[in-house]
Amino acid sequence: MSAFERYLTVWVALCIVTGIALGQLLPGMFQFVGGIEAAHINLPVAVLVWLMIIPMLIKIDLKQLKGVRKHWRGVAVTLFVNWGIKPFSMALLAWVFIGYLFRDYLPAEQIDSYIAGLVILAAAPCTAMVFVWSNLMRGEPHFTLSQVALNDVIMVFAFAPIVALLLGLSAITVPWDTLFLSVLLYIVVPLIIASLWRRTLLGRDNGQVQLDQTIARLGPFSLGALLATLILLFGFQGKQIIAAPMIIVMLAVPILIQVFFNSGFAYLLNRQVRSPHCVAGPSALIGASNFFELAVATAIALFGFESGAALATVVGVLIEVPVMLAAVRVVNRTRGWYEKREGIVPYDECCPDTVLLDPHAEPPHQVAPSG
Repeated sequence: MSAFERYLTVWVALCIVTGIALGQLLPGMFQFVGGIEAAHINLPVAVLVWLMIIPMLIKIDLKQLKGVRKHWRGVAVTLFVNWGIKPFSMALLAWVFIGYLFRDYLPAEQIDSYIAGLVILAAAPCTAMVFVWSNLMRGEPHFTLSQVALNDVIMVFAFAPIVALLLGLSAITVPWDTLFLSVLLYIVVPLIIASLWRRTLLGRDNGQVQLDQTIARLGPFSLGALLATLILLFGFQGKQIIAAPMIIVMLAVPILIQVFFNSGFAYLLNRQVRSPHCVAGPSALIGASNFFELAVATAIALFGFESGAALATVVGVLIEVPVMLAAVRVVNRTRGWYEKREGIVPYDECCPDTVLLDPHAEPPHQVAPSG
């Protein structure tokens, strides 16, 4: 791990402060950048997401996706936590903290709206950013892609009914343009780019060596894009943070508990069923993070731009990156403990850094992982 990566928490904190400060000093610039969007999706942020996830996607040999079946336990845990636990645990936390414990300190007319925003946030599992978290903990890339694809398919059918059930809405408006454009921009397009890039590199002499070196060189660009995204997000919302800091803090409490509860539960459940660490990590992180573009768009469509629901989903956006980086750190640091359980295959046996295209070929030259 490089010195830059070792002090990533410091850089994240500096980017948060920088984003808030720049948002106050240069509001016109951030308003302009924030206005470059389609279907509530900010296009500059989408480009940064590409830079973050392509280093993970370029590791994926699409022909090897069929091998994900051997990790069926991890698949089952992920789907159970994402759809059977996460929305309902967030609803419970929202009712306890926003509807009861913090009720006297929040605007009375917005209580129900805040709760609705938190529920909407939890009902939309993460897509693109999961590749970033998985890459940082050396997660199995094929498993990560398969889980994202499954979540996207399930979300088309389950998102509206779950939100309607928990909020008591008989007819919920789902921003389908946001949902489908997000899948296209954050999954399909970068996957095509990464696959073509991978094929081109492997088609050259010493192709595997060139692929390994390219992945290593892309690491700093991925982290740089992550930090730039932080600056933009906090620059966009700096005004709201300064205007109502205590409301932001109170809304963040159930989100934080939900993130660590769901990620920890998925992580421990994977250990119980003896999933390898490179599967348990992505499974836990997928279960903790959120598809905030869809959540924000749905909250605005249902309750309006100035509503408490919209603010609650925005708080999810603000704390997503710092909190998920903390979750990644915990997953990485507990790998030794995780693999002590009898029956768990060690990382290097189950999830090698590279996949040989020819099983009879000599092992390729290895480049030390950047994550």
